[in-house]
Amino acid sequence: MLMTLTPEVRRRTLAVPKTPWLGWIGVAVGLAYFLAAKLSLVLLAPDGVALFWPAAGVSAGALIALGRGARLPVVGGTLIAVITANLQGDRTVWGACSFALCDAGETVFAAWLIERYIGPVICLGRLRDVAGFLTAAIAATAASGVGGMVGYKLLHSHAVAGPVWTTWLHWFASDAIGMIIVAPLVIGIAQTLRAHPPRHEITEGMAALSVLTIVTAVIVSLPPEPWAMVGLVALLFPALLWIAARCHPVFAAAAAFIHSLTIVWAITFGYGHFGDPALSLDGRVLSAQSAIVGFALCAYVLAALFAERRQHEAAIEESEARLQEALTAGAVTAFEWNPRCSESQRSENAAQILGLAPGKSLSPAEFFSRIHPDDRPAFSARIRRVNVDRPSYTISFRFIRPDGREVWLEETARGVFDASGRLVRIKGLTCDITQRRRVEERQDLLIAELNHRVKNVLARVAVVSMHTRQSNKTMDDFVRALDGRIQSMAAAHALLSRSHWYGVSLTDLIRRQLAPYATDSNTRINGPDVMLSAIETQALAMVIHELVTNAAKYGALSSPAGRVSVSWHLDDSEILTITWRECDGPPVAAPVHGSYGSSLIRDLIPHELDGAVDLTFPSEGACCKITIPLERRESVAEVQQRP
Repeated sequence: MLMTLTPEVRRRTLAVPKTPWLGWIGVAVGLAYFLAAKLSLVLLAPDGVALFWPAAGVSAGALIALGRGARLPVVGGTLIAVITANLQGDRTVWGACSFALCDAGETVFAAWLIERYIGPVICLGRLRDVAGFLTAAIAATAASGVGGMVGYKLLHSHAVAGPVWTTWLHWFASDAIGMIIVAPLVIGIAQTLRAHPPRHEITEGMAALSVLTIVTAVIVSLPPEPWAMVGLVALLFPALLWIAARCHPVFAAAAAFIHSLTIVWAITFGYGHFGDPALSLDGRVLSAQSAIVGFALCAYVLAALFAERRQHEAAIEESEARLQEALTAGAVTAFEWNPRCSESQRSENAAQILGLAPGKSLSPAEFFSRIHPDDRPAFSARIRRVNVDRPSYTISFRFIRPDGREVWLEETARGVFDASGRLVRIKGLTCDITQRRRVEERQDLLIAELNHRVKNVLARVAVVSMHTRQSNKTMDDFVRALDGRIQSMAAAHALLSRSHWYGVSLTDLIRRQLAPYATDSNTRINGPDVMLSAIETQALAMVIHELVTNAAKYGALSSPAGRVSVSWHLDDSEILTITWRECDGPPVAAPVHGSYGSSLIRDLIPHELDGAVDLTFPSEGACCKITIPLERRESVAEVQQRP
């Protein structure tokens, strides 16, 4: 996440310390630099240059870790520490000031190079950053060595013997080693404080450092024999490999620091192999520097390589986990199988899709045996047709899972061929399309049902149109009658659509048909909640429409005082009885010639619903009794609770 920030934001977020701490940073850097400088000034070369200068790593590491916001306190602490340490020796004021400027400039130059070419945040777990740091350390100390050489020649209190090249080399070697050894430790500690490693890693790292410290102390105390260097490598390398492979890079930096500090202490105070007075100082210093640099480089490079490997492994694991999540979410499994040896591999989510136990897999033969028998020939033929010219295929088939459930799978794959054109393996994806096939089947069923209903409606409209034309003498009467009957059918269809064709309430149906003529005083509706099927709804809608039309033309609804009563009940035998009764209207008489409306009322219910109709015309008003045998019907509340 930090790497996605812009350089300016990362610089402000990670590098710039809070203002109240700037003074304390300068004090801490100055104190640490002073102590390291005092230790270094104990061992000097004949020209007066310290042979080891770990103080360079203190200031450089602090400035690199804290960023340019800490430049002033770090540089200030370095200047004061260098001047104080030099004045306590045999250096002049001007010489101490010149050395202080060289050391401070060296720190600033190294930090600038790293920020310029690596970035404001350096990571010891990246080999590129480690190489960049080493390059910056060498460049900065080489440049400061020139100023230090001039200071020793012109401003030192004693005349410096020997060539200027030797003075520069001593300065460069001591500062470079100090920066290479100490700065990574300071940088690593700062990074660890921002992001703590796991507790088990800290425990293991501390244990490894303890072992390495003991081994280094033993090796340093060995006599100056040839086999001592062999023992150095043989004993130190396993401990170093342990730290680099298992721990955060800061522990590798700590290992290099401990190893170097032990050698510097031994040569400074004349202990063991590196402090043997029988050997020349130049020989011992060169041996110590070689051991320090070689171990440090090995530690940093190994730690960076192992850290990058861990990062790559984590990235691969995360990528695989995301891929598995995507495959699982999409009900897709990846596979690869070799037709020659009948070996196959499938992604982890294959067990879920194929209904297997976790961790269990199917061989190609077992997989093929579970393909539906009707689909096996097509599947085998498709596999056999895979060749160089036609390497890909897509096929859908049914698969019988171990639990007996049948699922639809769609396999999309591509063959891989060798140089001779022989099929080596097949790689592809298997997708569970069971839900899609069910949706397609339901869609086909709905389309077939729609076609059936449309045909029925059109057929009914045709019949109604024909009979309406026969029973009406004028075109205007025909249009009005036909429009009313079609509107009645449309109203019934609207009610069915609103309930998704699950059923229609008889109350809603009657209210809808009476709506054009009904008032609060001329109609009365009474009956329990009864749900009608689609066929019952359409048939009753037409019958009720004819009753309403006749009442509006000749019966109770044609006069202001007339009233219509519609009641119904449902007995235990699921027989629905509907009673239509008119009263207080004009006197009526049975029609001499049966009209189409009367015929429809009497014939439609028996023909379509296997019911009975009793239509009479007493003088007080028409009366119609409809009896329909129903199967078990859901209540209105049950239909409304459907999803």
